[in-house]
Amino acid sequence: MSLPPILSNLRIPVIASPMFIVSNPDLVIAQCKAGIVGSFPALNAREKDGEPVQLEAWLTRITEELDRHNQANPDNPAAPFAVNQIVHRSNVRLERDIEICVKHKVPLWITSLGARPEVNEAAHSVGGVVMHDIINNTFAKKAIEKGADGLIAVAAGAGGHAGMQSPFALIQEIRTWFDGPIALSGSIATGRAVLAAQAMGADLGYIGSPFIATEEANAVPEYKDMIVNSGAEDIVYSSLFTGVHGNYLKPSIRNAGLDPDDLEHADASSMNFSQGASKPKAWSAIWGAGQGIGAIHKVQPAAAYIDQLAREYADAKAVLAA
Repeated sequence: MSLPPILSNLRIPVIASPMFIVSNPDLVIAQCKAGIVGSFPALNAREKDGEPVQLEAWLTRITEELDRHNQANPDNPAAPFAVNQIVHRSNVRLERDIEICVKHKVPLWITSLGARPEVNEAAHSVGGVVMHDIINNTFAKKAIEKGADGLIAVAAGAGGHAGMQSPFALIQEIRTWFDGPIALSGSIATGRAVLAAQAMGADLGYIGSPFIATEEANAVPEYKDMIVNSGAEDIVYSSLFTGVHGNYLKPSIRNAGLDPDDLEHADASSMNFSQGASKPKAWSAIWGAGQGIGAIHKVQPAAAYIDQLAREYADAKAVLAA
């Protein structure tokens, strides 16, 4: 099966993953202009009572700026953007945010924490493509049965809420029955890793943590520096902070006065998106990251990092072809 048109003409086959707090219009616009899909969680666009709806403002700005770029660069158009909808039952904004995304005809929808047919139908009503993130083959089948167009396979080592399965096991099981678009998430931080994901059977790489260490990212300098100065051994897998297992930076856990090697457990019933994020304020300085950050050695503009990915991807293809 060929990729949907919006995913078939990217500079390199990469979707930038939507990250809580970190992903913002500046980062999304930079990612799209550099040739990869940029994305953000709808819940990142927050307003206080009585203020204009931020999600409306963000989508208007992103759409208008990318349109201007395309008019000025007809031979080098921007990649499409995506909005992540958390469909967990505690997300009280979901219905409103879906209506806004339909109004703005968002081209790519990324759904998480539950597969909902009505969300897929809303996306399809305006020609949108839905990619649903999953951590195992069972959830993958449910997502497609409920109308998702493609899958984001979240394997071991991914930042944020991550699965435990090897990417080899996860992709090869899904490919026994599904020939639609798959993006692979889990420690992908170089162009060579993107090519490896394709060789494994995925269509695209799904990259998040490296973009924390970019100038456009909405992250404090200490967070960006911690990404640069850490590696795979500095990542801990825990359910304590949201109720669902995810990967976090050990130094940030120590800074919060906790022992990263002796953390308590929490269950999924503690997850609550009613305030716009899954982590209670007490854990706001516990910073997520995936195991691929050892390849990140400096803070730089997003476009510079994407240029690096493109060079590495082309070089890896040339080496294999030789």
